[in-house]
Amino acid sequence: MKGFVAVTDPDWIDLLAATGAREANFWQPRPTTVRQPEGTPWIFKVRGTNRVAGFGLLEYWTTMPLSVAWETFGLANGVRSLTEMIDRVQQLRRDREPDSNVGCVALTSLTLLDRSDWISAPADWHSNIVRGAGYDLSAGEGSRVWNQLLALTDSRAELSALLEVPGGFTNPSLVAARRGQGAFRLMVIDAYDRRCAVTGERTLPVLEAAHIQPFIEHGRHEVRNGILMRSDLHKLYDRGLVTVEPDLTFRVSRTIDRDYSNGKVYYALEGKTIASPARAEARADKARLAWHASEVFRP
Repeated sequence: MKGFVAVTDPDWIDLLAATGAREANFWQPRPTTVRQPEGTPWIFKVRGTNRVAGFGLLEYWTTMPLSVAWETFGLANGVRSLTEMIDRVQQLRRDREPDSNVGCVALTSLTLLDRSDWISAPADWHSNIVRGAGYDLSAGEGSRVWNQLLALTDSRAELSALLEVPGGFTNPSLVAARRGQGAFRLMVIDAYDRRCAVTGERTLPVLEAAHIQPFIEHGRHEVRNGILMRSDLHKLYDRGLVTVEPDLTFRVSRTIDRDYSNGKVYYALEGKTIASPARAEARADKARLAWHASEVFRP
């Protein structure tokens, strides 16, 4: 199995460890395309040291404005505020653009060691590597680092459900990672071409990934369980005041008028066919749409 050893700052590690995060955004001030497949282990080599502090599993990569990255991941960006994130990006890029695009590398199954347990980085690591390097985790230094990490973490049982392991952890192959809320939002945004499925609105800060079935009901963040909606429509959808039929027809509840004596802007959308992702595997699941229309919607 291939892995990637990525260089990161110690304060990024420390903040994530302090918050107990299980998902993180390994953000890039200058976006660089990530070509590893979903599930690839990203191992954290701490900048300024010869030590490795933990790992996460790659879920998704995209570019987003800084503000959207902060709203999506919050402290899981490894910074304490949007202001701090903007300052860091501006220092690293040497520009003053307040909401420039950054690369968002969404990682799940985040596993961080106590500082006393940090292990030696690969012995063949070159000091001139700035961002990271790929390693074969089934042989040589890659195998040594990976197996030492696994031996020191509490995630071995969890990872065993994510890995097909012929003969142990020496040469595993990834099956699937547990998708987090942050990656779910990024994937739904991209699936719907960064437009509200109902109105076509393209202002990213007001677009949200609505779950068709609530996460607490379904237990998985699947793209087919999401629709990209403007934030006000998302709230109405969660409350059953609007819905989307399996044929993608948008419907608006009469309750809005009865309870609020208003809603003209929403009734104008009644009967509209919402947009659907180009990729079939990202399109809203019809059975879940039917569930929402029958179980949540208040005609």
